[in-house]
Amino acid sequence: MSRKVILTCAVTGAGDTAAKSEHVPVTPEQIAADAIAAARAGASVVHVHVRDIETTQGSRDVELYSEVVRLIGESDVDPVINLTAGMGGDLTVDPSDPTRELGKLEGTDLVSGLDRLPHVEKLRPEICTLDCGSLNFGEGSQLYVSTPDMLREGAARIKELGVKPEMEIFDTGQLWFANVMVAEGLIAPPPMYQLCMGIPYGAPVDSGLLDAMVHLLPEGAQWTSFAIGRDQLRWVAQSVLLGGHARVGLEDNLYLRKGVKATNAQLVEEAGKIIDSLGDQIATPDEARDILQLDRKALSA
Repeated sequence: MSRKVILTCAVTGAGDTAAKSEHVPVTPEQIAADAIAAARAGASVVHVHVRDIETTQGSRDVELYSEVVRLIGESDVDPVINLTAGMGGDLTVDPSDPTRELGKLEGTDLVSGLDRLPHVEKLRPEICTLDCGSLNFGEGSQLYVSTPDMLREGAARIKELGVKPEMEIFDTGQLWFANVMVAEGLIAPPPMYQLCMGIPYGAPVDSGLLDAMVHLLPEGAQWTSFAIGRDQLRWVAQSVLLGGHARVGLEDNLYLRKGVKATNAQLVEEAGKIIDSLGDQIATPDEARDILQLDRKALSA
């Protein structure tokens, strides 16, 4: 029986990828244009980070978010807008003296859970992300920090704002804690999970592990899974076959195939072909809103 699959396009991310592909959008105009193109190609949801225009690195600038949202809102498409709220969790430590200049070393951008939400407070998107735990983030000495106290405080405020949190899960312990927040009533039903695979050093890209994580989800949960790099497109099928939704985009993968750099719209089109080949259909934005029981709001730019 055909099922409606919510397809998210993560258009830019915060990683150091702008120098690796000319297709990675940087300015608000470029990010909005890519989000609009992805929606025209079939994406139900666009997941938005913003970048500092000069450095091209990830930013928490509220005005940059406002401009992206305004431009999408003035377009001829109406995707569900999902704004990241994960920026502000980076901590770099000196491995030989972990308390030296704590919070001051290059690469650190660490603020409280509530201080990660000013753009959500202002714009009230339909969805924002909530990264559900701390993580050794790749090689070196950088951590992503999101403690239980930070998460409970952030989840409570997001719920007050009427925004749906997409709980980003990078490992099984984070899934455990996300389930605790659901049980505590901090997450409005239906809870929305994003199972993130392949980010060093979180959950590896493994179909057996994904199956195990899906079995730990509470009844009635809506979930998506994605994998990074060359695993991205095949993971669309993996996620859909297990009953989930799907995500693609240049945040997670720069290539359409080996040696061929992708655009966001091309990745959405390829994902659409995979979903169609499995006998399912991409949900329209309004169908996605119904599935996720979103509280539709007029975004203020």
